[in-house]
Amino acid sequence: MNPTSPIKRIAIFGSTGSIGQQALEVILANPTKFSVEILTANSNDELLIQQALKFNPNMVVIGDENKYTAVKEALAGTDVKVFAGEQALEEVAAIDCYDLMLAAIVGYAGLKPTLNAIKAGKPVALANKETLVVAGDIVMRTAVENRVPVIPVDSEHSAIFQCLVGEMRNPIEKVILTASGGPFLGKKTNFLVNVKREHALQHPNWNMGAKISVDSATLMNKGLEMIEAKWLFNLRLDQIQVLIHPQSIIHSMVQFQDGSIKAQMGLPDMRLPIQYALAFPKRIPSDFPRCDFRRLQTLTFEDPDVRTFRNLGLATEALHKGGNLPCVLNAANEIAVYAFLRNRIGFLEITDVIEKTMEKVSFLQQPTLEQYFESDGEARSYAADMIQL
Repeated sequence: MNPTSPIKRIAIFGSTGSIGQQALEVILANPTKFSVEILTANSNDELLIQQALKFNPNMVVIGDENKYTAVKEALAGTDVKVFAGEQALEEVAAIDCYDLMLAAIVGYAGLKPTLNAIKAGKPVALANKETLVVAGDIVMRTAVENRVPVIPVDSEHSAIFQCLVGEMRNPIEKVILTASGGPFLGKKTNFLVNVKREHALQHPNWNMGAKISVDSATLMNKGLEMIEAKWLFNLRLDQIQVLIHPQSIIHSMVQFQDGSIKAQMGLPDMRLPIQYALAFPKRIPSDFPRCDFRRLQTLTFEDPDVRTFRNLGLATEALHKGGNLPCVLNAANEIAVYAFLRNRIGFLEITDVIEKTMEKVSFLQQPTLEQYFESDGEARSYAADMIQL
């Protein structure tokens, strides 16, 4: 952070998505603590322009180069610098003009900018779980080498992170990742075969973007979070447990070697973990709704139905085997979810595409970063050919 200014300068990579928009709400409510330095979007030029006019960042990047002119012209009367394209995203991430990156780009596309920020010595508030799923070993090793903190924004990993504050010398026995179960909790295959896009997007508790909402409905989201937890907290597979908790009040728990369990609790509101990550290590006031335990009838827990929701089993397999398999899993899932959201495949076919792609792509035990990129491309190509995208 700039020593002459108490204001933390934030770079939001993925500002037009659900996390990015909620982060801007947090910043707007705390103008003496945060300022917006960088905003980036993939293709939503209209919202990016609105955000830039409102928050007056130093620079913006629009991923879709075809929309560069529209953004440039709309911001011509301001001091905002405008860039476009994938390479610009990566280059801007390395510029020394901000204090903390909020990595909120959805999917694999967030990996290179996040790595560049870490290499530039910038702390990262990580909302992009795919970055660690794809290349967690390289990302976390790079963070250690550059002494850069990676602060999780996912509600579950933020919960674990908060439970571990003050416990760094105390070994973890296990972490318990909670899952709402999504909109199809308790449903069986004969119901899921008829599920449509609009059904999958109706999450019961959380306000999320389309891709992550579908991942929640298939339980892939929880599988990706298991892999992310391994790298964030240096865990083994047998130290990670998933429990369905439909009320979404306990966001996750940590059990220590003495048997004590810490839980982080609150109403399901992503602004809370976003604000925690932006302000860390301080907790700052908020006007977010409070949890009133007098109004809670019950908190329930159950094992996930891995026979019906097989994505969680596929993610567990990828976590167990390691290597490039989580990268392949993630790539196939992104293609399959893309196809489902465009009504090209059915809900249950998402799992079929992922499973067949994992079987097809060559396994590498210790891939380099370049080999991760190659595995990602190969998996996407195979999955897209299968779907005939």
